[in-house]
Amino acid sequence: MGKTATSSKIQIQTLRDRGMELDLPEEKIKEILLDIGYYRLGFYWNPFEKNKSHEFNGGTKFSDVVKLYYLDVDLRNILSRYINRIEINFRTKVVYYVSNKYKTSSTWFIDPIVMNSRFISTINDYYNDKFKNNNRTIQLHHKKYPKDTYAPAWKTLEFFTFGSITKIFKSLNDQDIRKRIANEYNVLNLNKFVNLIDTIVFVRNTCAHGGVLFDFQIPEGIAILPGINFNSNNRHSLDSCIKIISYILNSVSESRRIEMDELIKDLFKNHKDNNVIRGIIESKIGYKFD
Repeated sequence: MGKTATSSKIQIQTLRDRGMELDLPEEKIKEILLDIGYYRLGFYWNPFEKNKSHEFNGGTKFSDVVKLYYLDVDLRNILSRYINRIEINFRTKVVYYVSNKYKTSSTWFIDPIVMNSRFISTINDYYNDKFKNNNRTIQLHHKKYPKDTYAPAWKTLEFFTFGSITKIFKSLNDQDIRKRIANEYNVLNLNKFVNLIDTIVFVRNTCAHGGVLFDFQIPEGIAILPGINFNSNNRHSLDSCIKIISYILNSVSESRRIEMDELIKDLFKNHKDNNVIRGIIESKIGYKFD
């Protein structure tokens, strides 16, 4: 199955031979395989496998695999929506505070007074012909001001990724601005704030690229903050990451934080009575039901 393409009919028979209970009509299963893909769906039946031969535990149902997949999809959509609020807010604060501190340097992201030399040396990785051609605002700026090497920061950074904005934040020479921004998210320790933002960016990138969430683990442990209790003291789990997203989001909008928390709680609650999915939510994601 690894190196040769197979038909959905063979794929269905393979699942049956490995012990999966195909509890949906065969035409529906075929439709799902052609929609999601056998390979992608394999990430979601992996926790049901009992050995390296990919045989399934007794009682493994195709419908539970599909439920786990859509749990992941729904969770990804929720997190993407609210991380976007954090991203926009963070970008705005960086641009606002730095631009107003260095009013005579509209392109401060390449100014050695403002930025460290390591970032400036990599600017062509971010600001190049592809960047200019792909962003109409930047394109129009250079058409209107052909002598400008770069557009002003408030135009340019609008089209930088969350990860790139985070790198800019880390590269600021002005520690006072960095601390001021961190404090606005109720984080007093700058190193901890960087850790939290890096965590959110990592989750954001996983969501943006369709990564699997139910067994997500953050490589670097999340910084400890007063008032946040990580279940089982696991500072790598998705549940711990969600707690951090919620904490930072609360400084952006308390109502949006409440909204996100309720959506995630309701999503997990919908699977509370399915012992299989509930077990994965608790053991893999790290969430604890009330």
